[in-house]
Amino acid sequence: MKKKNWYRIFFSGVVLCCLLSCKKSKTTPPPVVDNTITYDISAAIFPNPERGFMHNMDVHSEGTPLSTTLLASMRAQNVSMVLRFFYLEAFKDKAISAVELGLIQGDLDKIRVAGLKAILRFAYTDSIGGADAPYAIIAQHIDQLKPIFEANKDVIAFVQAGFIGAWGEWHSSTNGLATADNERQVLNKLLSVLPQDIMVQVRTPTAKQQIFNSNLPVTADIAYTSEGRARVGHHNDCFLTGGTNYGTYTNVTAEKQYISDDALYVPTGGETCPPENGYDPTCNEGRNEMKLLRWTYLNLDWYPATINEWKNSGCFDEFHTYLGYRLALVSAKFPDQVTANGTLAVAISIINKGYAPLYNKKNTYLVLKDKTSGTLYEVALAADLRTCKPAATLAVSETPALTGIPAGTYDMYLRISDNAANLKPRIEYAVRLANTDTWVEENGGMNNLKHQLIIK
Repeated sequence: MKKKNWYRIFFSGVVLCCLLSCKKSKTTPPPVVDNTITYDISAAIFPNPERGFMHNMDVHSEGTPLSTTLLASMRAQNVSMVLRFFYLEAFKDKAISAVELGLIQGDLDKIRVAGLKAILRFAYTDSIGGADAPYAIIAQHIDQLKPIFEANKDVIAFVQAGFIGAWGEWHSSTNGLATADNERQVLNKLLSVLPQDIMVQVRTPTAKQQIFNSNLPVTADIAYTSEGRARVGHHNDCFLTGGTNYGTYTNVTAEKQYISDDALYVPTGGETCPPENGYDPTCNEGRNEMKLLRWTYLNLDWYPATINEWKNSGCFDEFHTYLGYRLALVSAKFPDQVTANGTLAVAISIINKGYAPLYNKKNTYLVLKDKTSGTLYEVALAADLRTCKPAATLAVSETPALTGIPAGTYDMYLRISDNAANLKPRIEYAVRLANTDTWVEENGGMNNLKHQLIIK
């Protein structure tokens, strides 16, 4: 018994010693390092493609071309688009002349040189009671315009349906074209000649609903496809005037909700008019309507009293800032180092602070800049920024390959370029994100991700 007790005492001591020793030698795990980068959001005003305040520039048949000096000055006003409105009153009974076609092409060339984009509209009269053209002539003119649309699709932001009635606003047609059947004929003809990725805008929500025999808004399942309904948005040329907006709406509440839903995928824009029946388009009214209807652009030139009221009330700059899309980096997370010819885990959060989404496709790239040589390497991302809707956040989570990028230390950038290859090098057509101290005027415009990556 004594021997057994001795063994028990000895064994217990060994176990106790082991436990104490193990406890003393246990390695404390290193603290978890959160390498998430956060970004400050900026309220600065700056131009971005296909959004914001724009100028309306009319021209009558074979009239005065656009001024390159005037177009160049618009960038200083943070303007990125013009509505070029071509009146074809001299061609109501014949083909568009070579001179007129040359005017249209020449103006689009100048718009491209200036780094702007165009909204296009065509009409035959600028007065109620003025004559428009019969459908046969309209169809002939649209066919003549097809090569121009194709050659200039890079700088055409949107096309307003036009052609019918005074100002091409689809009323007061002297040829009886302001009916659903005739409007459908004109719109389908226009859609048939336009490149698929150019969207058309019609004057009223009921016009679109009647043409497509549907009061359902565009949804994600058909968005950005060749389906006609997915290619047609809205322009309101009597915005913020109260009531029906001069006949823009028949069932005001329902049709505004229809546009609000539709405009998640198709564009809305236009201009204000003199208010009716004592309505006051105050800052608050403007803000609420632009948010609800997802306005992407607004004419600076009409109606001046409304524009001036916003300037005097202090909200003009706010509207200039938030019309259309306004994308900003929220946060990002990347590894500090990766293996050459391996992959890179990318996690980027982007918020849309604007009233509307992007409507035209952009190409998104990670750009790695070698800190020693300055050499730039682009890595394409699959993210479609059109899916970043107003007041929503888009999570970009991808693992692109770094094939062909040599070992070294790199600064990282996000580049968002136009879908047209010829515009990719142009800084005017790159999307600038609304962050503080991130915009870099290099390589056609890039957004600094503020991260350094080592490739071994």
